[in-house]
Amino acid sequence: MKHWAQNGLKALTSAWVLALLATVAWSQSITWLGTLGGYWSYASDVSADGAVVVGFAVNAAGYSHAFRWTASGGMQDLGTLGGNWSVAWGVSADGAVVVGWAENAAGWERAFRWTASGGMQDLGTLGGTWSNAYGVSADGSVVVGGARNDANQWRAFRWTVDGGMQDLGTLGGGRSEAWGVSADGAVVVGASDGYAFRWTAAGGMQDLGTLGGNWSVAWGVSADGAVVVGGAYNAAWYDRAFRWTASGGMQDLGTLPGGNRSEAWGVSADGAVVVGWAYNAARRQRAFRWTASRGMEDLNTTYANLLTNGSHLEWATAISPDGRYIVGSGYNAATRRNEAFLLDTGFPRRGDVDRNGCVDDADLLAVLSAFGERGYRNEDLNWDGVIDDADLLIVLFNFGSGC
Repeated sequence: MKHWAQNGLKALTSAWVLALLATVAWSQSITWLGTLGGYWSYASDVSADGAVVVGFAVNAAGYSHAFRWTASGGMQDLGTLGGNWSVAWGVSADGAVVVGWAENAAGWERAFRWTASGGMQDLGTLGGTWSNAYGVSADGSVVVGGARNDANQWRAFRWTVDGGMQDLGTLGGGRSEAWGVSADGAVVVGASDGYAFRWTAAGGMQDLGTLGGNWSVAWGVSADGAVVVGGAYNAAWYDRAFRWTASGGMQDLGTLPGGNRSEAWGVSADGAVVVGWAYNAARRQRAFRWTASRGMEDLNTTYANLLTNGSHLEWATAISPDGRYIVGSGYNAATRRNEAFLLDTGFPRRGDVDRNGCVDDADLLAVLSAFGERGYRNEDLNWDGVIDDADLLIVLFNFGSGC
């Protein structure tokens, strides 16, 4: 197939194809997602293409329920496990698998994995009564979180269909919890006994340290597991957003001008874009985006033209693999509610593999060069784990956009 694709390059980029393809307009937008009939909502994760957002919202009865949102279907209530409330924390790359926790009929919190065909599946525990799920791999097959064991200790877990719930241990104490997982499910991050960790099957649980204080937590991890983000105390006892790599250790990402606190919650697939929350000079919590070139920027300033008078973005909780879509929670002045939001930054454009703003021959060649290889990287434009015809077509259908 790779040989065919390379040989067919001229045909695919012929004048006929280029004439057929329409230039896709560059756009930015903020969509407020509403509620389930109550007074607030919170978005916790987003699918690779930005089409599916998950989180939790208060319903008309006053209970928090997990939701799955799409532009065409709106906010779908995912129900519970027999109790009164539920929370969705993670979603697979294609938006088909949702994970979180829900109350069962006995009143216990239980980790769940939801699909349209199977509904909400109770993932069980490690022998105790409670469990919570926070993260899911790109294909939806690996779920991570925390659960009580038979000694009533809270432990980080990694769940698979075949293996069930695996106890990941601790850093030497009695408590751990997993918050994020790499695209292939091999790297798990979280916190144990007050310190951020990075876990692999080969290396076990690695302590990532702090920024000079005595606390840290890892909230997110890049697709390949190489970049970890979260929050840690510095020597002055303020929590600061961090970005960790094996070679560079834990890097303090700073705060917004005049602020003193921040935490990083989400990171793009390549580890280059980080999102979270930070205090500004007025000690107000605001959503941020960080890159090495631009540093920490207030999303309310960068996208001020999209916000109606009085609306603001407070939390940025997750970012799509390509860095285009950001979700979180803020204040919607039009409804006078705290609501989940979906921010489409407009960049990168669909099909823009090299992230230069133009979908052109270089992007087409990048996909062709990697054709047939394992995905979960920039060339895997639909984020399904393999670089194939579908990714090639995305480039072709957007060819010339931004050029």
